[in-house]
Amino acid sequence: MAFSVSNARACALNSHHQCPLISSPTRILNLQTCKGLKPSSSFSSIRSANRSRRGLQVVCKAKEVVDEVRVVTDASWSELVITSKTPVLVEFWAPWCGPCRMIAPVIDELAKEYSGKISCFKLNTDDCPAIATQYGIRSIPTVLVFQNGEKKESVIGAVPKSTLTATVEKYLEA
Repeated sequence: MAFSVSNARACALNSHHQCPLISSPTRILNLQTCKGLKPSSSFSSIRSANRSRRGLQVVCKAKEVVDEVRVVTDASWSELVITSKTPVLVEFWAPWCGPCRMIAPVIDELAKEYSGKISCFKLNTDDCPAIATQYGIRSIPTVLVFQNGEKKESVIGAVPKSTLTATVEKYLEA
């Protein structure tokens, strides 16, 4: 069996390497338990046609289901935040900011809990002052929530996780 991974890693599974998800070449994958793994459109026809052959392909869409806070910059702002199809949470921070360091683990937890439902980014205001100025960031940490490219809400300061969770929940599809 071979897995084709689109996130810059490839895992070729063969008889010497056992996959924890698959115990035999003919076993149907339970992709619902595996975040980011999605069958290609022709998955079932490939599986039935190639049951006796090794080489069943499953593509990992892990980069679409990221469970970590990624860095956004002036150069990537439009692509990652403005054109995003999912709601976006952006933390404006700086390395010297104590409250920013306090809230960072909370943002990390939210990124994991809402993986695939929202995108979480952090923007260093020292490195990208133009974006911070554009959105009127005068105090850090500030968390902005965007939906369909529009700023919907802001949360200022090192707030409890429950505050950020309630904010995120407002923008998730039912």
